[in-house]
Amino acid sequence: MIRSQLVLTLIGLDRPGLVETIAAEVARHHGNWEESRMARLSGHFAGLLRVSVPSDEAQPLADALSQLTSAGLKLVVEPVDAPVPSGQGRSLRLELVGNDRPGIVRDLARVLSRRHVNVEELHTNCEAAPMAGGMLFRASALVRVPGEVALDELRTALESLADDLMVELSLSVDSDPHGAG
Repeated sequence: MIRSQLVLTLIGLDRPGLVETIAAEVARHHGNWEESRMARLSGHFAGLLRVSVPSDEAQPLADALSQLTSAGLKLVVEPVDAPVPSGQGRSLRLELVGNDRPGIVRDLARVLSRRHVNVEELHTNCEAAPMAGGMLFRASALVRVPGEVALDELRTALESLADDLMVELSLSVDSDPHGAG
């Protein structure tokens, strides 16, 4: 049996039962929930997930999911022609912490993109800074560095950025290239 892959993005006001509602539709269409990232942010629930489904069920599942807008969910369903293999290169873990201010993610992303480094996962949050007052910004990213990029040059560029932003930044080889924690 030929199976299709679908990537779904969703957002809605957080409430119990959202994940169950989506999972029930996936199961009703003989789909398999393969991977997901979901989180509650400012009273909203947002998610990204990949499912596989028999090819003849892909469009009916997409149609059924589009009906969930009446339940207050906004969903986008994108078919995936073929699984995209992970890019070539090295997986690195980047950790950053410092006083919060606008532009940190923009500046970090600029340094990475100019070197064709792909951000595969990014987690950020702000929290109260103990003792100093104000807010601390934390970022953790899994990045894929192309083989032609010298790690020493990337590290130097990131350290220079860290100095400019007055943040602590570390870069290490990711021990789990799939990002599982």
